[in-house]
Amino acid sequence: MLLKILNFFFILIEVLVIFNLLIIVHELGHFLAARWRGLVIEKFAIWFGKPIWSKTHNGIQYNIGCIPAGGFVALPQMAPMDIIEGRAETPAAKLPPASALDKIIVAIAGPLFSFLLALSFATIVWVIGRPTTEAETTTTIGYVEKGSPAEKAGLRAGDVILDVDGKPVHRFLGMGGDSITWRVIRSEGLTIPFTVLRDGKTLTIDCGWVKEARKRFTRSSLRQVKIAPRTRLIIGEVNPNTPAEAAGLRPKDEIVEVNGGKVYSPQALIDQLIARPEEPVTLGVARGGRTLSFKMKSVMLPGENGVKRPRLGIVFDPGEIMLVHPNPVEQVLSSLNSMGNMFDALLSPKSDVGAQHFSGPIGIMRIYYKIFESEDGWRMALWFSVFSNVNLAVLNLLPIPVLDGGHIVLALIERVRRKPVPTKVIEVVTGVCACIIIGFMLFVTFFDVQDLPWNRAFKAEQQQQSPPK
Repeated sequence: MLLKILNFFFILIEVLVIFNLLIIVHELGHFLAARWRGLVIEKFAIWFGKPIWSKTHNGIQYNIGCIPAGGFVALPQMAPMDIIEGRAETPAAKLPPASALDKIIVAIAGPLFSFLLALSFATIVWVIGRPTTEAETTTTIGYVEKGSPAEKAGLRAGDVILDVDGKPVHRFLGMGGDSITWRVIRSEGLTIPFTVLRDGKTLTIDCGWVKEARKRFTRSSLRQVKIAPRTRLIIGEVNPNTPAEAAGLRPKDEIVEVNGGKVYSPQALIDQLIARPEEPVTLGVARGGRTLSFKMKSVMLPGENGVKRPRLGIVFDPGEIMLVHPNPVEQVLSSLNSMGNMFDALLSPKSDVGAQHFSGPIGIMRIYYKIFESEDGWRMALWFSVFSNVNLAVLNLLPIPVLDGGHIVLALIERVRRKPVPTKVIEVVTGVCACIIIGFMLFVTFFDVQDLPWNRAFKAEQQQQSPPK
């Protein structure tokens, strides 16, 4: 128990370090640009809340706050940011005005530093590699759920998917435009056309889709056809005193057939055992370049929630972890493509993707936490940070007051008008936009909180205690 608690806090520290690094580097860009262009810098704060450390140097107050969530640079000559940074000690009206060009340079420096950090992370990933598995990169169907839209349409395990909804696909998982998962989510028709390769023939199959029933206070579900990627059935461990051991199965054996039929997923084997628990099963096993046959009968052993299910005594290997080395430009372009896909889906009136499917700071930190739990956590975290930094840069460049893009737009208007935008107008527009953005962040944070593991565990416990209806 103590080790679990220590591990939790260690991972939490890792998450906070990398999350804060993304924000602080962005703000450092604004800070350095402001110093270069001679703007008044009132405060450079790392973290928010009441300062636990503060020092003034050359007229700039440096703070470390008590809430470890990023930071900010107070620049009173830019648009007022009182709602986020607090009221400026020196009103902007009493300071010499900054030129429109200076404001643009300072505003764009933050996203520029985020892009540079993304490229830095991408370069490291290029050198050390990113872990991936066959299940992520394959386009071969490994499992079709019984009674699913995919089964009803005629999709089969072993089919190689070439395109979905008229778009070519090159991998199974992920939110990129070339993934099967995303193309299913992004489809808008009553059916989804799949082009598959089966036994050397190309077939087009129109498949229906389903969405899981929405639970209260959770994000709405997205489209599914209920298929899973191919996973090699490589045995990692054979439990003692089990049918598998008695039959002669060994670690590193690969199960390729069940009762004479090809098998592409552990779940397919489990389904056959559950369907015929009293009947022997014959496994075709690849070992040392040969295919051997093993016959055995399952035994009933307790599984999840103590429910007994037929078992052979096999623990499958999670699969070979491969390292891929995408170049930095490829990683950044992939991140931009993923963001473009999300915005395209968000703006489409027929799409199931909505604002609730975005993640705020809590959601992003939850993703980082799950990444750090894996064996190659730092590799995956660096890879995900490429996307996070590109995301941070692009979102900040949106032409919305409060964001960097809004500062740039106001500066361009000032340049065209050849005089500053009235302070009252800026205060009203900035205040309204700040309230909208804060409201949006609270909206997505509400759904992020529902995804936290202890919240899901509490809900599951409540459901178990509730009487059946």
